[in-house]
Amino acid sequence: MSSPLDSQAINAALKGLEGWVYQDSKLFKDIEFRSFKDAIAFINQVGLLAEKQNHHPEIYNCYRRVQLKLSTHDAGDRVTEKDLTLARAIQLLSL
Repeated sequence: MSSPLDSQAINAALKGLEGWVYQDSKLFKDIEFRSFKDAIAFINQVGLLAEKQNHHPEIYNCYRRVQLKLSTHDAGDRVTEKDLTLARAIQLLSL
């Protein structure tokens, strides 16, 4: 089981992750792409990362917009190091 991180640790980690926000015990990121096709391609890349890490985000899509929500279910749906690791990997995709 993963241990939840405190808000200080989370906010410190987010300083290096552009566009990520800590709110309601989850990490959020909204991204707008040039096209629906680009948004779906990004979602597929996130899915592959999530499978590789065995840690799966909530993903929402509306046309060119993608919203990601990260939390760890076995930590009471709170943020753990698993979420930060996945956020860092996703950040590299969205550059």
